[in-house]
Amino acid sequence: MLYNNIQIQSIDKPIRISKKKICCWLSKLTEYYSYEIISLSISICSDKHLLAINKKYLNHNYYTDIITFDLRDKANHRSIEGDLYISLDRIRENAKTLSLKTEEELLRVIAHGTLHLIGYKDKTPAQKLEMQEAENRSLSLYKSLFHVK
Repeated sequence: MLYNNIQIQSIDKPIRISKKKICCWLSKLTEYYSYEIISLSISICSDKHLLAINKKYLNHNYYTDIITFDLRDKANHRSIEGDLYISLDRIRENAKTLSLKTEEELLRVIAHGTLHLIGYKDKTPAQKLEMQEAENRSLSLYKSLFHVK
């Protein structure tokens, strides 16, 4: 499904989510930061699939919940062109550990990847805190748009 230049697909892990709501939310989120989505691909996959990507492109041999690839031309700094690869296995495990619904954890991770494409970093403690606050604002936006408690 392609909506507002956003494509969401399941590679090897089917999941039931409202793709239209996620696309609408991400459009509003990026608009809030004065960014335009040129092309954003979100791929939901297994640990195994994401581990292969992590090894091949980042030379990391460990599981992760998300890998974000920024594909934009740096001269076009207010645009988003990127790929998000998300492990549904990690999402489910993290949600269980944090006593959250899988959908809420998935939304947080989608926001996290999108915020990286906007320019947020998370290497230092201060950056991690700033990222976490932005993720929380992003989730609040989703909840307000779709009247979720």
